[in-house]
Amino acid sequence: MIKDEVAKALKIITEGGIILYPTDTIWGIGCDATNTEAIKRIFKLKQRDEAKSMIVLIDTENKLESYISDVNPLAYDLIAYAENPLTLVMPGAKNLSPAIINKDGSIGIRVVKHPFCEQLIQRLRKPLVSTSANISGKASPQYFAQVNDEIINGVDYVVDLEQQDMEIKNPSTIMRLEPDGKFQFIRR
Repeated sequence: MIKDEVAKALKIITEGGIILYPTDTIWGIGCDATNTEAIKRIFKLKQRDEAKSMIVLIDTENKLESYISDVNPLAYDLIAYAENPLTLVMPGAKNLSPAIINKDGSIGIRVVKHPFCEQLIQRLRKPLVSTSANISGKASPQYFAQVNDEIINGVDYVVDLEQQDMEIKNPSTIMRLEPDGKFQFIRR
C-alpha cells in the first residue's frame, strides 16, 4: 500500500503538483522543495504571507550538508537524541527554491521518521516541503478528519494512508541553531 501511494505522490510532485500527506507529526501540504511555482501554490492555498517560511523534510541527517552551508556538529546530536520530532532552523540554506528560504537565509529542516515520507523523499531525491494542512491563522489539524475541505480540494493529490487514524499528533519542536552553537526554542 505504501509503495503504491509513494508512486502516485511522486508522479504528482515530479509534474509540479502539491500533495496532502501524513507525516511523523501532523498532516502536511507538500511539494518538491526546489520547485518555486509549486511552493507559491502552497502559499496561495494556505493564504499565507510568503515572508513566512515553511519547513523542508529530508530522509537522513547525512543530507543536511546538501542544503545547509555550515552545519554545526551539534545538529547531529540534537537529531539523534530528540525524543520528539525536531525541526532545526539553520542559516546558510542552499540548493532549495528561493521561495522557501527565509529572508535571513535560513531554513527549517527536519529529518522525518515516517515510512511514507522517507520512501517518497528517497525516490524524489530532493527535500519535500512540509507545512501544516490548514489555512493560515486557523488551528492545525491533529489528524486527517480535521483537515479543511478547502485544503483537500486545493491539492493535486491526497495520500490514501492513515486517513482513518484518530491519534492526536502535534507539530514538531522548532529550534534555531546557529553555527556557533547558540540555540533558541521557537516552538516546544
